[in-house]
Amino acid sequence: MSEANGRRLRYAMIGGGKDAFIGAVHRHAIALDGLAELAAGALSSTPERALESGRALGLPDAHNHPNWQALLEAELKRPATERVDAVVIVTPTDTHYPVALAFAEAGFNVVCDKPLVHRSAQADALVAAVRTKGGVFGVTYNYTGYPMIRQAREMVRSGALGAIRKIVVEYNQGWLASALETTGNKQASWRTDPARSGIAGALGDIGSHAENLVASVTGLAIEELVADLGSLVPGRALDDDASILLRFAGGARGVLVASQINAGLENDLRLRVSGELGTLEWRQEEPNRLVHHRQDGPMQILTRGTPWLCEAARRAGRIPPGHPEGFIEAFANIYRGVFADIRAREAGRDADPLDADYPTVIDGARGVRFIECAVASSAERRWLRFEQPKST
Repeated sequence: MSEANGRRLRYAMIGGGKDAFIGAVHRHAIALDGLAELAAGALSSTPERALESGRALGLPDAHNHPNWQALLEAELKRPATERVDAVVIVTPTDTHYPVALAFAEAGFNVVCDKPLVHRSAQADALVAAVRTKGGVFGVTYNYTGYPMIRQAREMVRSGALGAIRKIVVEYNQGWLASALETTGNKQASWRTDPARSGIAGALGDIGSHAENLVASVTGLAIEELVADLGSLVPGRALDDDASILLRFAGGARGVLVASQINAGLENDLRLRVSGELGTLEWRQEEPNRLVHHRQDGPMQILTRGTPWLCEAARRAGRIPPGHPEGFIEAFANIYRGVFADIRAREAGRDADPLDADYPTVIDGARGVRFIECAVASSAERRWLRFEQPKST
Protein backbone atom coordinates (compact mmCIF):
# COMPACT_ATOMS: atom_id res chain seq x y z
CA MET A 1 0.00 0.00 0.00
CA SER A 2 1.07 3.58 -0.55
CA GLU A 3 2.78 5.75 1.98
CA ALA A 4 1.00 8.92 3.10
CA ASN A 5 2.77 11.18 0.66
CA GLY A 6 1.60 13.60 -1.97
CA ARG A 7 1.14 11.19 -4.85
CA ARG A 8 -2.26 10.08 -6.06
CA LEU A 9 -3.67 6.86 -4.70
CA ARG A 10 -4.15 3.92 -7.07
CA TYR A 11 -7.37 1.96 -7.34
CA ALA A 12 -8.54 -1.16 -9.14
CA MET A 13 -12.08 -1.51 -10.46
CA ILE A 14 -14.04 -4.74 -10.71
CA GLY A 15 -16.98 -4.51 -13.09
CA GLY A 16 -18.00 -1.24 -14.68
CA GLY A 17 -16.56 -1.88 -18.13
CA LYS A 18 -17.84 -1.17 -21.61
CA ASP A 19 -21.40 0.21 -21.70
CA ALA A 20 -21.74 0.01 -17.91
CA PHE A 21 -23.38 3.22 -16.71
CA ILE A 22 -22.42 3.04 -13.05
CA GLY A 23 -18.77 2.18 -13.66
CA ALA A 24 -18.30 5.37 -15.64
CA VAL A 25 -20.05 7.34 -12.89
CA HIS A 26 -17.62 6.00 -10.28
CA ARG A 27 -14.58 6.74 -12.45
CA HIS A 28 -15.74 10.28 -13.22
CA ALA A 29 -16.44 10.90 -9.54
CA ILE A 30 -13.03 9.62 -8.45
CA ALA A 31 -11.31 11.73 -11.09
CA LEU A 32 -13.10 14.91 -10.02
CA ASP A 33 -10.71 15.76 -7.17
CA GLY A 34 -7.59 14.17 -8.65
CA LEU A 35 -6.95 12.11 -5.52
CA ALA A 36 -6.72 8.69 -7.18
CA GLU A 37 -6.20 7.09 -10.56
CA LEU A 38 -7.36 3.86 -12.16
CA ALA A 39 -4.37 1.51 -12.03
CA ALA A 40 -5.83 -1.97 -12.56
CA GLY A 41 -9.05 -3.67 -13.44
CA ALA A 42 -11.16 -6.71 -14.14
CA LEU A 43 -13.91 -4.77 -15.80
CA SER A 44 -16.47 -7.33 -16.94
CA SER A 45 -17.85 -10.77 -16.14
CA THR A 46 -16.53 -12.18 -19.43
CA PRO A 47 -12.74 -12.30 -19.99
CA GLU A 48 -12.80 -10.94 -23.52
CA ARG A 49 -15.01 -8.00 -22.62
CA ALA A 50 -12.99 -7.32 -19.47
CA LEU A 51 -9.73 -7.08 -21.40
CA GLU A 52 -11.32 -5.00 -24.14
CA SER A 53 -12.72 -2.57 -21.57
CA GLY A 54 -9.36 -2.25 -19.83
CA ARG A 55 -7.55 -1.51 -23.04
CA ALA A 56 -10.14 1.14 -23.92
CA LEU A 57 -9.40 2.85 -20.60
CA GLY A 58 -5.64 2.72 -21.17
CA LEU A 59 -4.73 0.01 -18.68
CA PRO A 60 -1.39 -1.70 -19.46
CA ASP A 61 -1.59 -5.43 -20.08
CA ALA A 62 0.09 -6.29 -16.75
CA HIS A 63 -2.71 -4.51 -14.88
CA ASN A 64 -5.62 -5.50 -17.14
CA HIS A 65 -7.17 -8.78 -16.02
CA PRO A 66 -9.79 -11.19 -17.37
CA ASN A 67 -11.43 -11.70 -13.97
CA TRP A 68 -11.20 -10.55 -10.36
CA GLN A 69 -9.36 -13.68 -9.24
CA ALA A 70 -6.52 -12.91 -11.64
CA LEU A 71 -6.44 -9.32 -10.43
CA LEU A 72 -6.18 -10.39 -6.79
CA GLU A 73 -3.47 -12.93 -7.58
CA ALA A 74 -1.43 -10.37 -9.50
CA GLU A 75 -1.74 -7.71 -6.80
CA LEU A 76 -0.66 -10.11 -4.05
CA LYS A 77 2.50 -10.91 -6.00
CA ARG A 78 3.52 -7.26 -6.03
CA PRO A 79 5.50 -5.67 -3.20
CA ALA A 80 3.12 -4.12 -0.67
CA THR A 81 4.19 -0.59 -1.63
CA GLU A 82 3.28 -1.24 -5.28
CA ARG A 83 -0.20 -2.65 -4.77
CA VAL A 84 -3.38 -0.72 -5.42
CA ASP A 85 -4.60 1.34 -2.47
CA ALA A 86 -8.26 0.43 -2.90
CA VAL A 87 -10.50 -1.93 -4.83
CA VAL A 88 -13.81 -0.57 -6.19
CA ILE A 89 -16.59 -3.13 -6.79
CA VAL A 90 -19.34 -2.08 -9.20
CA THR A 91 -20.72 -5.46 -10.24
CA PRO A 92 -24.31 -6.71 -9.82
CA THR A 93 -25.12 -7.62 -6.23
CA ASP A 94 -24.71 -11.39 -6.58
CA THR A 95 -20.93 -11.06 -6.93
CA HIS A 96 -20.36 -8.46 -4.20
CA TYR A 97 -19.81 -10.95 -1.41
CA PRO A 98 -17.12 -13.26 -2.83
CA VAL A 99 -15.19 -10.35 -4.33
CA ALA A 100 -15.40 -8.04 -1.32
CA LEU A 101 -14.59 -10.81 1.15
CA ALA A 102 -11.56 -12.02 -0.81
CA PHE A 103 -10.03 -8.54 -1.04
CA ALA A 104 -10.92 -7.53 2.52
CA GLU A 105 -9.40 -10.72 3.92
CA ALA A 106 -6.30 -10.08 1.81
CA GLY A 107 -5.89 -6.71 3.52
CA PHE A 108 -7.09 -4.39 0.74
CA ASN A 109 -9.22 -1.31 1.27
CA VAL A 110 -12.58 -1.82 -0.44
CA VAL A 111 -15.37 0.35 -1.82
CA CYS A 112 -18.53 -1.55 -2.77
CA ASP A 113 -21.74 -0.51 -4.44
CA LYS A 114 -25.05 -1.08 -2.69
CA PRO A 115 -26.91 -3.11 -1.58
CA LEU A 116 -23.85 -4.67 0.03
CA VAL A 117 -24.69 -8.39 -0.27
CA HIS A 118 -27.66 -10.75 -0.44
CA ARG A 119 -27.83 -12.00 3.15
CA SER A 120 -27.06 -10.68 6.62
CA ALA A 121 -24.76 -13.63 7.33
CA GLN A 122 -22.62 -12.48 4.42
CA ALA A 123 -22.70 -8.90 5.69
CA ASP A 124 -21.63 -10.09 9.14
CA ALA A 125 -18.70 -11.96 7.58
CA LEU A 126 -17.58 -8.79 5.82
CA VAL A 127 -17.85 -6.79 9.05
CA ALA A 128 -15.74 -9.43 10.79
CA ALA A 129 -13.12 -9.35 8.02
CA VAL A 130 -12.87 -5.57 8.22
CA ARG A 131 -12.60 -5.75 12.00
CA THR A 132 -9.82 -8.36 11.77
CA LYS A 133 -7.79 -6.71 9.03
CA GLY A 134 -8.46 -3.10 9.99
CA GLY A 135 -8.96 -1.88 6.45
CA VAL A 136 -11.18 0.86 5.10
CA PHE A 137 -14.50 -0.33 3.69
CA GLY A 138 -16.85 2.18 2.08
CA VAL A 139 -20.31 1.60 0.62
CA THR A 140 -21.48 3.99 -2.07
CA TYR A 141 -24.76 5.29 -0.71
CA ASN A 142 -24.01 8.34 -2.75
CA TYR A 143 -26.97 10.48 -1.72
CA THR A 144 -25.33 11.09 1.66
CA GLY A 145 -22.65 12.99 -0.26
CA TYR A 146 -24.94 15.87 -1.23
CA PRO A 147 -24.00 19.10 0.59
CA MET A 148 -27.57 19.87 1.63
CA ILE A 149 -28.03 16.40 3.08
CA ARG A 150 -24.99 17.08 5.25
CA GLN A 151 -26.54 20.39 6.21
CA ALA A 152 -29.78 18.61 7.13
CA ARG A 153 -27.84 16.11 9.22
CA GLU A 154 -26.15 18.90 11.17
CA MET A 155 -29.42 20.75 11.75
CA VAL A 156 -31.23 17.65 12.98
CA ARG A 157 -28.43 16.52 15.26
CA SER A 158 -27.76 20.00 16.66
CA GLY A 159 -31.39 20.24 17.79
CA ALA A 160 -32.65 22.82 15.29
CA LEU A 161 -35.84 20.78 14.86
CA GLY A 162 -36.15 19.72 18.48
CA ALA A 163 -37.05 16.10 19.21
CA ILE A 164 -37.81 14.26 15.96
CA ARG A 165 -41.38 13.06 15.62
CA LYS A 166 -42.01 12.08 12.00
CA ILE A 167 -39.84 11.02 9.05
CA VAL A 168 -41.14 10.46 5.54
CA VAL A 169 -38.81 9.27 2.79
CA GLU A 170 -39.95 8.41 -0.71
CA TYR A 171 -37.96 7.07 -3.63
CA ASN A 172 -40.19 6.92 -6.69
CA GLN A 173 -39.12 5.93 -10.19
CA GLY A 174 -41.04 4.96 -13.32
CA TRP A 175 -38.46 3.14 -15.41
CA LEU A 176 -39.83 -0.31 -14.50
CA ALA A 177 -43.49 0.57 -15.05
CA SER A 178 -43.51 -2.00 -17.87
CA ALA A 179 -41.80 -5.36 -18.22
CA LEU A 180 -38.54 -3.82 -19.45
CA GLU A 181 -36.61 -6.92 -18.39
CA THR A 182 -38.23 -8.88 -21.25
CA THR A 183 -36.75 -6.54 -23.87
CA GLY A 184 -33.08 -7.38 -23.24
CA ASN A 185 -32.40 -4.30 -21.11
CA LYS A 186 -29.31 -5.24 -19.10
CA GLN A 187 -30.05 -3.11 -16.05
CA ALA A 188 -33.65 -4.27 -15.78
CA SER A 189 -32.73 -7.90 -16.36
CA TRP A 190 -30.40 -8.35 -13.40
CA ARG A 191 -32.35 -6.10 -11.04
CA THR A 192 -35.52 -8.18 -11.47
CA ASP A 193 -33.74 -11.55 -11.27
CA PRO A 194 -33.75 -13.10 -7.75
CA ALA A 195 -30.57 -15.04 -8.51
CA ARG A 196 -28.68 -11.80 -9.10
CA SER A 197 -30.57 -9.15 -7.15
CA GLY A 198 -31.38 -11.27 -4.10
CA ILE A 199 -34.66 -11.39 -2.20
CA ALA A 200 -35.73 -7.83 -3.05
CA GLY A 201 -36.23 -5.73 -6.16
CA ALA A 202 -37.15 -2.07 -5.72
CA LEU A 203 -36.67 -2.44 -1.97
CA GLY A 204 -33.04 -3.46 -2.44
CA ASP A 205 -32.22 -1.23 -5.37
CA ILE A 206 -33.64 2.07 -4.13
CA GLY A 207 -35.25 1.28 -0.76
CA SER A 208 -31.80 0.65 0.67
CA HIS A 209 -30.85 4.19 -0.38
CA ALA A 210 -33.92 5.56 1.38
CA GLU A 211 -33.13 3.69 4.61
CA ASN A 212 -29.55 4.91 4.55
CA LEU A 213 -30.60 8.50 3.93
CA VAL A 214 -32.87 8.44 6.99
CA ALA A 215 -30.18 6.89 9.19
CA SER A 216 -27.53 9.34 7.96
CA VAL A 217 -29.61 12.48 8.50
CA THR A 218 -31.40 11.61 11.74
CA GLY A 219 -29.06 9.17 13.47
CA LEU A 220 -32.17 7.37 14.72
CA ALA A 221 -32.28 3.57 14.95
CA ILE A 222 -35.27 1.65 13.59
CA GLU A 223 -36.80 -0.54 16.29
CA GLU A 224 -39.79 -2.04 14.47
CA LEU A 225 -41.28 -2.08 10.99
CA VAL A 226 -44.20 -3.44 9.03
CA ALA A 227 -43.93 -3.72 5.26
CA ASP A 228 -46.18 -4.24 2.27
CA LEU A 229 -44.21 -5.34 -0.80
CA GLY A 230 -45.76 -6.03 -4.17
CA SER A 231 -44.99 -6.94 -7.78
CA LEU A 232 -47.43 -4.85 -9.75
CA VAL A 233 -46.08 -5.63 -13.22
CA PRO A 234 -47.49 -9.06 -14.18
CA GLY A 235 -44.92 -11.87 -14.16
CA ARG A 236 -42.26 -9.98 -12.23
CA ALA A 237 -40.54 -12.17 -9.64
CA LEU A 238 -39.37 -9.44 -7.25
CA ASP A 239 -41.10 -6.47 -5.66
CA ASP A 240 -41.39 -3.31 -7.72
CA ASP A 241 -43.30 -1.40 -5.03
CA ALA A 242 -42.74 -1.17 -1.26
CA SER A 243 -44.52 0.72 1.52
CA ILE A 244 -43.10 0.48 5.04
CA LEU A 245 -44.12 1.92 8.41
CA LEU A 246 -41.25 2.54 10.83
CA ARG A 247 -40.93 2.99 14.58
CA PHE A 248 -37.70 4.52 15.83
CA ALA A 249 -35.90 4.48 19.15
CA GLY A 250 -37.12 7.46 21.14
CA GLY A 251 -40.66 7.33 19.79
CA ALA A 252 -40.46 8.88 16.32
CA ARG A 253 -42.57 7.38 13.56
CA GLY A 254 -41.72 7.03 9.88
CA VAL A 255 -42.92 6.08 6.43
CA LEU A 256 -40.66 4.71 3.68
CA VAL A 257 -41.83 4.27 0.10
CA ALA A 258 -39.70 2.70 -2.63
CA SER A 259 -41.40 2.21 -5.97
CA GLN A 260 -40.22 1.77 -9.54
CA ILE A 261 -43.61 1.57 -11.27
CA ASN A 262 -44.64 5.25 -11.02
CA ALA A 263 -45.02 5.88 -14.73
CA GLY A 264 -43.52 9.16 -15.86
CA LEU A 265 -41.42 9.78 -12.74
CA GLU A 266 -37.64 9.90 -13.07
CA ASN A 267 -35.54 9.82 -9.90
CA ASP A 268 -37.84 11.31 -7.32
CA LEU A 269 -36.07 10.78 -4.00
CA ARG A 270 -37.38 13.09 -1.27
CA LEU A 271 -36.97 13.35 2.48
CA ARG A 272 -39.06 15.13 5.12
CA VAL A 273 -38.00 15.24 8.77
CA SER A 274 -40.32 16.87 11.31
CA GLY A 275 -39.55 17.69 14.93
CA GLU A 276 -41.14 19.67 17.72
CA LEU A 277 -39.75 22.96 16.39
CA GLY A 278 -39.87 22.58 12.61
CA THR A 279 -39.50 20.50 9.46
CA LEU A 280 -36.81 19.99 6.84
CA GLU A 281 -37.57 18.99 3.24
CA TRP A 282 -35.11 17.93 0.52
CA ARG A 283 -35.53 16.56 -3.00
CA GLN A 284 -32.82 14.81 -4.98
CA GLU A 285 -34.05 16.32 -8.25
CA GLU A 286 -33.44 19.78 -6.72
CA PRO A 287 -30.47 18.84 -4.56
CA ASN A 288 -29.02 22.29 -3.99
CA ARG A 289 -32.00 23.47 -1.89
CA LEU A 290 -33.02 22.53 1.65
CA VAL A 291 -36.31 23.93 2.90
CA HIS A 292 -36.61 24.71 6.62
CA HIS A 293 -40.18 25.18 7.84
CA ARG A 294 -39.94 26.85 11.25
CA GLN A 295 -42.57 26.73 13.96
CA ASP A 296 -41.50 30.13 15.28
CA GLY A 297 -40.72 32.04 12.10
CA PRO A 298 -40.91 32.21 8.31
CA MET A 299 -39.90 29.40 6.01
CA GLN A 300 -36.24 29.47 4.99
CA ILE A 301 -34.70 28.09 1.80
CA LEU A 302 -31.04 27.20 2.33
CA THR A 303 -28.90 26.82 -0.79
CA ARG A 304 -25.64 25.05 -1.53
CA GLY A 305 -22.37 26.93 -1.42
CA THR A 306 -23.47 29.74 0.89
CA PRO A 307 -21.28 30.82 3.83
CA TRP A 308 -23.89 30.28 6.56
CA LEU A 309 -24.05 26.50 6.07
CA CYS A 310 -22.32 24.11 8.44
CA GLU A 311 -18.71 23.18 7.76
CA ALA A 312 -19.56 19.67 6.51
CA ALA A 313 -21.94 21.13 3.92
CA ARG A 314 -19.44 23.80 2.86
CA ARG A 315 -16.68 21.21 2.43
CA ALA A 316 -18.96 19.11 0.23
CA GLY A 317 -19.35 21.89 -2.34
CA ARG A 318 -16.83 22.68 -5.06
CA ILE A 319 -18.13 25.68 -6.99
CA PRO A 320 -19.79 29.02 -6.07
CA PRO A 321 -23.50 29.16 -5.18
CA GLY A 322 -25.96 29.28 -8.02
CA HIS A 323 -24.02 26.79 -10.14
CA PRO A 324 -25.75 23.38 -9.98
CA GLU A 325 -23.91 20.48 -8.38
CA GLY A 326 -25.33 17.01 -8.30
CA PHE A 327 -25.02 13.29 -8.78
CA ILE A 328 -21.35 12.96 -9.77
CA GLU A 329 -20.21 15.39 -7.09
CA ALA A 330 -22.14 13.47 -4.42
CA PHE A 331 -20.31 10.30 -5.41
CA ALA A 332 -17.05 12.25 -5.38
CA ASN A 333 -17.69 13.34 -1.80
CA ILE A 334 -18.05 9.71 -0.72
CA TYR A 335 -14.75 8.85 -2.38
CA ARG A 336 -13.04 11.89 -0.91
CA GLY A 337 -14.03 10.60 2.53
CA VAL A 338 -12.76 7.10 1.79
CA PHE A 339 -9.44 8.37 0.47
CA ALA A 340 -8.99 10.68 3.47
CA ASP A 341 -9.44 7.69 5.78
CA ILE A 342 -6.93 5.63 3.79
CA ARG A 343 -4.38 8.44 3.94
CA ALA A 344 -4.88 8.94 7.68
CA ARG A 345 -4.48 5.26 8.49
CA GLU A 346 -1.34 5.01 6.40
CA ALA A 347 0.04 7.95 8.40
CA GLY A 348 -0.78 6.11 11.63
CA ARG A 349 -3.45 8.52 12.84
CA ASP A 350 -7.21 8.81 13.09
CA ALA A 351 -8.88 10.74 10.31
CA ASP A 352 -10.76 13.96 11.01
CA PRO A 353 -14.47 12.93 10.96
CA LEU A 354 -15.22 15.87 8.68
CA ASP A 355 -12.68 14.54 6.21
CA ALA A 356 -13.50 10.83 6.46
CA ASP A 357 -17.24 11.28 5.95
CA TYR A 358 -18.60 8.23 4.13
CA PRO A 359 -20.93 5.23 4.64
CA THR A 360 -19.06 2.21 6.03
CA VAL A 361 -19.48 -1.54 6.02
CA ILE A 362 -21.74 -1.16 9.07
CA ASP A 363 -24.10 1.00 7.02
CA GLY A 364 -24.06 -1.64 4.33
CA ALA A 365 -24.73 -4.43 6.82
CA ARG A 366 -27.64 -2.50 8.35
CA GLY A 367 -29.09 -2.05 4.87
CA VAL A 368 -29.03 -5.81 4.25
CA ARG A 369 -30.76 -6.47 7.59
CA PHE A 370 -33.34 -3.84 6.70
CA ILE A 371 -34.12 -5.59 3.41
CA GLU A 372 -34.42 -8.98 5.11
CA CYS A 373 -36.65 -7.63 7.87
CA ALA A 374 -38.97 -5.84 5.43
CA VAL A 375 -39.30 -8.90 3.18
CA ALA A 376 -40.08 -11.10 6.18
CA SER A 377 -42.59 -8.58 7.54
CA SER A 378 -44.42 -8.39 4.23
CA ALA A 379 -44.57 -12.19 3.96
CA GLU A 380 -45.80 -12.59 7.54
CA ARG A 381 -48.04 -9.50 7.43
CA ARG A 382 -47.00 -8.25 10.85
CA TRP A 383 -44.72 -5.87 12.72
CA LEU A 384 -41.20 -7.21 13.27
CA ARG A 385 -38.35 -6.10 15.52
CA PHE A 386 -35.38 -4.75 13.63
CA GLU A 387 -31.98 -5.93 14.84
CA GLN A 388 -29.15 -3.48 14.28
CA PRO A 389 -25.76 -4.94 13.19
CA LYS A 390 -22.89 -4.95 15.63
CA SER A 391 -20.33 -2.25 14.98
CA THR A 392 -16.68 -2.96 14.15
